[in-house]
Amino acid sequence: MFEQLDPELLDKIYTYAIEIGIALIKIILIFIVGRITISYLMKGIKKAFKKSDLDVSLASFLGSFFRFVFYIALVLVIAQSIDIKIAALLGVLGAAGLAIGLALQGSLSNFAGGILILVTKPFTVDDIIEAQGYFGVVEKIDILHTHIRTFDNQLIVMPNGGLANSSVTNTTAKDTRRAELKVGVAYGSDIAKVRQVILDVISKDERINPDPAPVVKFTNFGDSSLDLSVRVWTATDNLWPVYWDNMEAINNEFVKQNIEIPFPQRDIHMRTK
Repeated sequence: MFEQLDPELLDKIYTYAIEIGIALIKIILIFIVGRITISYLMKGIKKAFKKSDLDVSLASFLGSFFRFVFYIALVLVIAQSIDIKIAALLGVLGAAGLAIGLALQGSLSNFAGGILILVTKPFTVDDIIEAQGYFGVVEKIDILHTHIRTFDNQLIVMPNGGLANSSVTNTTAKDTRRAELKVGVAYGSDIAKVRQVILDVISKDERINPDPAPVVKFTNFGDSSLDLSVRVWTATDNLWPVYWDNMEAINNEFVKQNIEIPFPQRDIHMRTK
């Protein structure tokens, strides 16, 4: 069958076959060497991440990103080795990237927000934050979303784009917090005595820091009460237990000391013609 073909055509077929075979061998060899090289590079990058104590989510993302870049570079090297025009290939990849970017604008915004959160660390996993109208514990931070569990056990999934561009209150960022207790006593009460009673109560709580010292200040003439503000500093984890326990202890001591805690009241004057 091949004997009946034109010798020149046979030479061209043989030439093309040899060229294709050489190209395939090049591709296979470069791919194998490239994969081995990428594997060693990724091991080095992972070791560097561990030494730098990088956030787990950020390390995972950066690892995937570097792997993607390395394989893109490997594809370009393979294309160059078989004389494919790199400029044309980059143009195709650029156009495809633009089309994908336009279609996924929201996701790209969340993606960029996720990187900002993971790099700048305004909060981390297990922090208690208030953001976007929600208050709860951060359970997970990924590239696109942050997962927050509220204190009534609801799971809130927030897009990172909006979260990175809005105000976030991190209530556990500092080791100590100030608890403020509002106390009201009846008009006519001895403010000096009330202040001393409160100070005696809070001095018994070892969770309250001596420095800064507790403060009890008369703050307002209320509609039905003389209002005082009690400010104490404590460890962040103790904030609410200190607040609740001392409010109850102050009430109990007021009862013992016959200090009246008022309730809302109105004086009504009747006029007759």
